[in-house]
Amino acid sequence: MSVRENTYGKSETTWLSVVGARPQFVKLAPLCRAIDRHNAAGNLPHIQHRIIHTGQHYEREIAEILFEQLALPRPDHNLGVGSSSHGIQLARMLQRMEPLLRDEPIDWVLVYGDTNSTLAGALLASRLRIPLAHVEAGCRSGEITQPEEQNRVVADHLSQLLLAPSQAAIANLCREGIGAQGDPRPRRIVFAGDVMYDSLLQQLPLAERHAEKNLRGWGLAAKGYYLLTLHRAENTNDRPRLASILRTLTALDLPVLFPVHPRTRNLLDAGGITVNGKIHRVPPLGFLEMLSMEKNAVKILTDSGGVQKEAFYLGVPCITLRDTTEWPETVECGANHIAGTEPETLLRIIRQQDRTDWSRVAPYGDGNSAEKIVGELLAAPWN
Repeated sequence: MSVRENTYGKSETTWLSVVGARPQFVKLAPLCRAIDRHNAAGNLPHIQHRIIHTGQHYEREIAEILFEQLALPRPDHNLGVGSSSHGIQLARMLQRMEPLLRDEPIDWVLVYGDTNSTLAGALLASRLRIPLAHVEAGCRSGEITQPEEQNRVVADHLSQLLLAPSQAAIANLCREGIGAQGDPRPRRIVFAGDVMYDSLLQQLPLAERHAEKNLRGWGLAAKGYYLLTLHRAENTNDRPRLASILRTLTALDLPVLFPVHPRTRNLLDAGGITVNGKIHRVPPLGFLEMLSMEKNAVKILTDSGGVQKEAFYLGVPCITLRDTTEWPETVECGANHIAGTEPETLLRIIRQQDRTDWSRVAPYGDGNSAEKIVGELLAAPWN
């Protein structure tokens, strides 16, 4: 199969977004709005934007809340792959997605971030020779054993349009030879900024209106609690490590609000790990509820890349429960501390006094990334 005919100058173009987890829904929302604005203005080409939800985020109720709060259009397809091992989950995605990409005329496949949904979309677009764009290209933690790092690297090396959130991400791509002289494929690397920042700016006013109600619902006071999220395999698959993190956090001076990711909940229950004392285990939060609880936390404790950035944007000190981060800019400006999970080190870093003013640092753009991405997709000569 040859590369799809160039649609530059045509009256209509078709893009397909592949998403499957909370951070990808958040990144998708501002892009959908930018596409709607383009079409409403009567600009050409008209963009037909289709959405495949792989079902990697398998808690239906949570996904429904996210789509509702973010005002996302309903997915054109829901693959319903659910949770399983990496191999089984990826195989289901490839099997169920291939006919949808093969049988429909598509000018761009868009993948977001670093999940198995990202990898599946990238692999299929490349095999079917459909132009591929990676939103959040170039991020690197330096830990190639991490599934997320593997997914990022593969997606970047298969993409024609690499939409980088920062200059550091662009430097990573250049070091790997992507887009360099001699690269056998036509590529373009662009500083697009971070679409998650777009989304946060759009949704924060609504989230703030409900902050007092949310705090009251959990019996908490503003700046009177820590917020904890844990979901990465390096922390949750290791039962002693997971139990140690939770046991360590019970020694803190304030309550710890712990919205439990469905996968983490299952591992806690299967491992017989209980939380008590200062840790308040609660169901997962919607995007708006999460923003309001992040903004009002005294500090955020997380192993999530997306939550690290949200903390940075909200001006809340972040403690990363990993040994590396794919967002080094947040560390360099003092917003984020890499603490690992060793108990003494973790407590020392949480308890230290933090700088809390990095508002002039703007490594991830100005909050208009979605508009830039739409422009780049329309301008690319191979779209």
